[in-house]
Amino acid sequence: MAFFRQYIAPLLVVMIFLLALVAVSARIFLPGDMQAPAPMGVINSSGEMAPIVHKLMIRV
Repeated sequence: MAFFRQYIAPLLVVMIFLLALVAVSARIFLPGDMQAPAPMGVINSSGEMAPIVHKLMIRV
């Protein structure tokens, strides 16, 4: 158990940190149009943003 605590557990923590660092850093190599956040609407066939109308149905 001491071997796991001294060698394996710290190695797992470092490996998970490095994996997360690589995943976050990969945005540098993405094309410019993929770096932007996702649109908050519907894109119609002409490529323009169409507004989303949310209908809230309240039943009494």
